[in-house]
Amino acid sequence: MNGFLIVNGLSGLLIVSSLLVTLAGNPANSARFYALQSFILVMLFVALAGATGSGELYLWSFTALLTKVILVPAIMVRAFRRLSDPAIGTGAVMPTALSIVGAAVALILCFVVASKVTLPAADAIKPALAVSLALFFIGLACIVAQRNILKQVFGYCLMENGSHLTLALLAPNAPELVEIGIATDAIFAVVVMAALGSRIFDTLHTLDARQLTSLKG
Repeated sequence: MNGFLIVNGLSGLLIVSSLLVTLAGNPANSARFYALQSFILVMLFVALAGATGSGELYLWSFTALLTKVILVPAIMVRAFRRLSDPAIGTGAVMPTALSIVGAAVALILCFVVASKVTLPAADAIKPALAVSLALFFIGLACIVAQRNILKQVFGYCLMENGSHLTLALLAPNAPELVEIGIATDAIFAVVVMAALGSRIFDTLHTLDARQLTSLKG
C-alpha cells in the first residue's frame, strides 16, 4: 500500500508541473518544466512498478527517461531557441489566476469521475487516475487557450503524458512494445509540430495563432 501512496503523491506534482509548463514565460522554459514533469512521471512509473510487481513498467520507465526527459525536451529547446515573438508575450488568453482556478476545477471534476470507476485495478490509485485525466484536459485547454503556437505544442505533450499515465495505471503489464509506440509517436509529433512552427515563423514572422487566418485560400 505504501507504494500506491507514493504513486498518488507523485501524481499531485504532475498537476503543479503542468501549470509551470503552461504558464512559463517562454517556450524554452516550458520545455525545461516539461522535462521536470516527465522525470516525475518516470519516478511514478518506478513506484508503480514496485507496487504492482510489473517488470514491464521498469522498461517503460527507462524508455520514458530517454524520450520524454532527455530527447523530446532537447528537440524542443533546440528548435524553439531562435523563435521569439515579444508581441504576444506568454501567449496566454486567460489570466494566470483564472488558469489555476480552471485547473483546480478540472481536477475536482476528474476526481468525481475517477471515484465512479469500479475496476479492481483502480481501487488504490484513483487519485492518480484523476490526475491523469486532469492532465489530458489541462493539455487540451492549453491548445485552445494559447495564442503562441509553440506553447500549443506543450498542450499536446501534456495530453500525451496524461494518456500515458492512464495506460500505465490501468494496464501496468502492457507489453513494452506499447510504450515504444507511444514514445515514438510523441517524438515524431513534436518534430513535425516544431518544424511547422519554424516554417510559420519564417513565413509570417509571428507565433500568434490568430495570424494564421492569412493562410486561408
